[in-house]
This record gives sequence, structure tokens and C-alpha cells, in this order.
Amino acid sequence: MSVSRVEVKRRMGPEDIHSVTALLDAAASDADGPLGEQQRLALAHGGGEGFAGVLAREPGDDRPVAYAQVLRGKGSWTVEFVVDPRQADRITAVGTEVVGAALDVVASEGGGRVRMWVHRATAEDDAVASAVGLRAERELYQMRRPLPVDDAHRFGAAPLAVRAFRVGEDEAAWLGVNNRAFHGHPEQGNWDLEMLLEREKQSWFDPDGFLLYEDEGRLAGFCWTKIHRGGDPSLGEIYVIGADPDYEGHGLGKRLVLAGLDWLAGKGLKVGMLYVDAANPAAVHLYEKLGFTVDHVDRAYVGDVPAAS
Repeated sequence: MSVSRVEVKRRMGPEDIHSVTALLDAAASDADGPLGEQQRLALAHGGGEGFAGVLAREPGDDRPVAYAQVLRGKGSWTVEFVVDPRQADRITAVGTEVVGAALDVVASEGGGRVRMWVHRATAEDDAVASAVGLRAERELYQMRRPLPVDDAHRFGAAPLAVRAFRVGEDEAAWLGVNNRAFHGHPEQGNWDLEMLLEREKQSWFDPDGFLLYEDEGRLAGFCWTKIHRGGDPSLGEIYVIGADPDYEGHGLGKRLVLAGLDWLAGKGLKVGMLYVDAANPAAVHLYEKLGFTVDHVDRAYVGDVPAAS
């Protein structure tokens, strides 16, 4: 059985944003909801260039039972979707309908490469992806460990002398190191000042938890943390961690992670977490040695959508 109507919106008004946000909150299982950070920011702004929101509703009910969102990126499109938990027995059918409508938007805009991210991916999500012609491409592990870090997992690593990020002063240096450290990375490797300033405006941003390590006045590495309160448990995230490639092999990675975890523990957090690409065994092994274990998997599906005739 399909939903009664599917509506595509290029701009989202306040009522649309409110109803979709309520749906996202209802479907959220932990600190991260069904939409990724960039998608949530686009929704909060009501859309923009390269944006489309797809809402599915039932007869006589203005609340969306499913939602898919499209964003045009640099050389590709991103699609994410959510289905109301009350539609648990119809996830594949309803999800296929809204994602299919989202891909129609891509086709109408000339087509191209599409990547669909799913938080806590399930067999139903695999079925939705298969139904619309997308294939599994990449997996991210969300890994967690208890805080504070015990001595056994420090392996004698000496603490780093880190300092807090200075808003209005450190942006250029951080962008340079970040983009060098993540060169070629699909999400983290092409940040610009606008993206960084957008994060600085968010309620979760705390420059005190944005830790920088300098070597003779030069930014060598960083550990940017993020606190997710209100869940059970509250989580302290290693949001982004990186080191300038010139410092590769200096063992900074482990020490930067420990600096971030110690800062989070000092804020009263009992659980630390981070994301790591499943295809990066060296990083996964490092985090396992530090006491992290996999909590769940996020999955990306990819495919090429032809232009509409």
C-alpha cells in the first residue's frame, strides 16, 4: 500500500520545518538522527540552491509519515530519508516511494551520481536502496567507550599541551590543516570558511572543546569535540580529529584522541564516541586499542541517475 500523496518542495516554510523536525526527533534513536549534519542545517534554513524536500502524507493527516531530502554537492547529490516509526511494517514500501521521488528530482536536474546515507542501516534500508537502483558503497562504524579513560588504555602516551580554538583567529590555520589532512575525503576534505562559520553558530559549538596542538607556533593537529546531551546516555563525541601530514608518524593521533576524551570526561560525560570508516583498518585498530567497540553501522548507497528525457 502506498501513501496518499507525495509533495516535492524546493523551499520549506516554518510549518514544514516544524513537522519534519518532529518526525526526525521521533525517529532518532540516539545523539544522531536520520539526517546528517549538513542535511539538518539545510532543512533549518528552509532549503536553498540544489535542495528539495519530499514529504509523504496519509489521508486526513498533515503530519508527514516519511520524508526524503536532496542536496546537490560538488559533483554529486546526497539523499537521506526517514520513515515514521509508526510505519515500521511499511518501511520498505514507504521509503521506496519517497526516495524514488527524490531521485526523480535529481533526474529532472540533469541526473548524476547519488549517494544515500542511512543511519543505523538495516535490511529494510538495503531493500529500499535496491528498489531504487542504488548499491551499498561505504560503511561508517560508530564506536564507543566508557569515560574516563583508564591507565591501561593510555599505553604510556604523554599528554599533549593543547589549547582552545580562538574564534576569529584560528579559522584559516585550521582550514589549511584540515583540508591537507583529509585531502580527497568526500565529506571532510573540502571545507571552506562558510562551512566552519556555520558550525560556530550552532548551539553545540564550544571553542573550549575544540583543542589545537601547536609545534613551535605551527598548528600540527587538532581534536574537535561535540557534546550530545539529552539522550540516554549523553555522549561526548570526537567530532573531527586530524594532524598535518608533515607530522605523520609522530604518534599524534592517539594522543589527540586521549586529549579529547579527557576533556569530555572533565565535562562529566560517561561515554565517548566517534565515527570511523570501516575501510580504514589502521584507524579501527587504533580505536580498538584505546578501548572503543562498535555500537552500530551507518551505510552509504551509491548509483548514477540518468537525466530525465
